[in-house]
Amino acid sequence: MTFDPLTTTATTLQQLLQEGAITSVQIVERYLLQIERHNHVLNAFISVAPRDRLLDQAAALDEERRAHRCRGPLHGIPIVLKDCFVTSHELGMSTTAGAWAFSGAKATKSSGLAQKLMDAGFIILGKTNMTEFCGMKMMTSPGRSAVAGQTLSPYVGPIKDGETILGHSSPGGSSTGSAVAVAAGFSPLAIGTETIGSIMTPSSRAALYAIKPTTGRQDTSGMYRMTEFFDSYGPMAKSPADLISILEIILDRSLQTGALMSRGKWESLAVGFVDPKIWKLAPEICKQEEGTLEQMVDDYEAIISVLQEDGCIIKYPIELQDCSVLAVDGQDAIMPIAYWEFKHIGLPNFIDAFDECPVTSLEDLIQLNKDHAETAMPPPHTEQNDLIKALEMNEPAREIKILGDKLRAKTRRILDEIYEEQNINLIAAPVDSAFCIYAAAADIADLPGYPLGHVSLGQLRYNSRPFGLCLMARADEEKALLQFMSSYEATVSPRPVPSLSQ
Repeated sequence: MTFDPLTTTATTLQQLLQEGAITSVQIVERYLLQIERHNHVLNAFISVAPRDRLLDQAAALDEERRAHRCRGPLHGIPIVLKDCFVTSHELGMSTTAGAWAFSGAKATKSSGLAQKLMDAGFIILGKTNMTEFCGMKMMTSPGRSAVAGQTLSPYVGPIKDGETILGHSSPGGSSTGSAVAVAAGFSPLAIGTETIGSIMTPSSRAALYAIKPTTGRQDTSGMYRMTEFFDSYGPMAKSPADLISILEIILDRSLQTGALMSRGKWESLAVGFVDPKIWKLAPEICKQEEGTLEQMVDDYEAIISVLQEDGCIIKYPIELQDCSVLAVDGQDAIMPIAYWEFKHIGLPNFIDAFDECPVTSLEDLIQLNKDHAETAMPPPHTEQNDLIKALEMNEPAREIKILGDKLRAKTRRILDEIYEEQNINLIAAPVDSAFCIYAAAADIADLPGYPLGHVSLGQLRYNSRPFGLCLMARADEEKALLQFMSSYEATVSPRPVPSLSQ
């Protein structure tokens, strides 16, 4: 049996497997064919697992199914991981975080997440391209790494000359490879990571459903994280139903969403929408073309009307102060925390996840890049300014903790007042804004952070680039996000699909 990889969901594939209409071997072969046809243009991967190994694994999982020994609800389904999750070298894939200096690193043990997914019966097809070190190297085009070059949008194609960092031809944030892999039909599911918008932005530009779960609830062993405070990882998919099984693995708990997903109703869900005329990207981040901003505002307000008519409780517009109010003692707090954590926690932990690693420290990484600039820093991306700034961060850990505590307290006070005064479950905003900064800032310290979700909102007439809606819930309220997504999917038109030849 054949299926369309551009539209088929993981849930549908699992149904076909249960009915005996298809095998995991056939599913893997179809995705490998799609990768062979289109990845040379879109460049979504840093490494793809060896074909023979993938087919052997799929055949073994098919045999387990025939013996009634399925490991989980998505047994035998492929998935791809952002290339910051360590995988054992026996799986035939590298782990580099996009950095040339890590190309020769080897590990005997996979990350906690990768192992959990394999134990649940998932097939890891490959490791996706990403912004090098999730952006902790230099200001560069999202989805570009020294290892694999630039990932492109399957909807838009090449990035426009002179494009701003999140201009309308940009594919999105640091998890771009994962988002493109799902949208282009290379895999039904993907995992990305987010510091500030790195799941939400590429999911928006690939018209996917996605969740950044509550920060602090995941097993982060054996992975690269820019920071311990801000970073989280989560799934991307073509439907809300596909997100649930992976989320339950990530969070180690049942989300108890069965009734909600089957009904697809709003019930008492209340959502506060911010003003899109205020919440938008700055011109130096996204240069607007004729009609683009007007269309995004119009479509945003149109969907509010549609949801309200369908029974969702809407508060619009709610007032949310811009992110300048999150300054601590008159200074930005996010970047100092990010630089310090990368140097003292994020990078050292990543290095320690390998048995063999060419990199021993941040100083060593910077020098390796200098010594091999032709491959580690190819033109026009010839700088490593952020690595150097991180190297200079020698403040005592206690000072960074105080800074983080102040930022978290201020952010939560602002958000919690809105949730309580407006009596809402979710706050909604355009992805094309600085809204994700609020979620990142609320994640700091020992308390769990606030989860985010994404749904596709529209597609620009200018160049067919999708754009979307970001939703924030309170800690551990992923169920509210999934309820919104399920009802949203049942109410609006299907997500747009890229035009790729079969």
